[in-house]
Amino acid sequence: MSGDIAAAADIITGALTARSVEPSAGEGHGHGDGLCLNCGTRLIGAHCHACGQPAHVHRSIGAIGHEIAHGVFHFEGKIWRTLPMLVTRPGDLTRRYIAGERARFVSPLALFLFTVFLMFATISALGGDIAEIVSPESMGRNVVTFARGIDKAQSKLELLEKRRARQVAAGEATAETDRDIRALRTTIDALKRTQPGAKTQAGDDLPFTITNFKTGWASLDHGIDKANKNPGLALYKLQSSAYKYSWLLIPLSTPFVALLFLWRRRFGLYDHAIFVTYSLAFMMLMVIALMLAGVVGLGGGWIALAVLIVPPLHMYKQLKGAYSLRRFSALWRTVALLVFAWTALLAFVTLLLLHGLTD
Repeated sequence: MSGDIAAAADIITGALTARSVEPSAGEGHGHGDGLCLNCGTRLIGAHCHACGQPAHVHRSIGAIGHEIAHGVFHFEGKIWRTLPMLVTRPGDLTRRYIAGERARFVSPLALFLFTVFLMFATISALGGDIAEIVSPESMGRNVVTFARGIDKAQSKLELLEKRRARQVAAGEATAETDRDIRALRTTIDALKRTQPGAKTQAGDDLPFTITNFKTGWASLDHGIDKANKNPGLALYKLQSSAYKYSWLLIPLSTPFVALLFLWRRRFGLYDHAIFVTYSLAFMMLMVIALMLAGVVGLGGGWIALAVLIVPPLHMYKQLKGAYSLRRFSALWRTVALLVFAWTALLAFVTLLLLHGLTD
């Protein structure tokens, strides 16, 4: 329940945050008279031409609800023009926004902020709060779950061993049964090793922790020790950092895109930043869609296939349209961009780990 509430709060926060950086377009209602209440400039229209504030301001409790609803549902109406193009014609969207069509589409930064909030809200709604998952009560439930799984596997193993005994007595082949027995024993052993609170044969902690590893960097070594003692908390901090610092993906990725166009002077860092921000927004929307598809029953194989095909295809279409490239030029840049994207993602995760462990 708390995960659902947090998810709803994240979506509303994302919409309002995106709204705060999104320029207004065609929202005026009526013409104001007199002076702007914000800067004192004489009004000549529905908005102040000096600071942009609307001539008419609401002063009621209902206006607060209206602002929330407007930020969440309206998004100026531009979201319904932007999303279809982001999915089907990302290159045209990028090129047209760079060329100056700002009022028609949601800005890349506003869309990026909204998709970040929406993605983490979806994760929270579907997977629950990590703070609850790693709580002592939850860990107790996990112990019971693991114990039941081990018991079931042990029962199946006993049945297989009895079947093998009958096959031996009847002189039948036992190769297939032997293979099933080995697989089941491996499963039982793995369950026992990963059971919460379990110890290895040497009495050490779970094999997921990092032991006897020193870097010589005091802060980092101290952080590793804390993560070993409480891996659940370390995971929670990593997720929180990814949520707060997701914007770092933009400056990390932009220089890599610029490397693809070093000899094309007419494209600047601004153009590449717009490209990267729209691309990241799409990738997050894709993650959301695949998570929801998994919930409704789409097979893991189809999801994996989508992960392999959709990002390169989208990158290719966006490169080709945004930079007016020929097919071959867009194709080799797509291959290079995939490598650069993984490099930027690895750098982002590394920075998050260093920040989380040394904080």
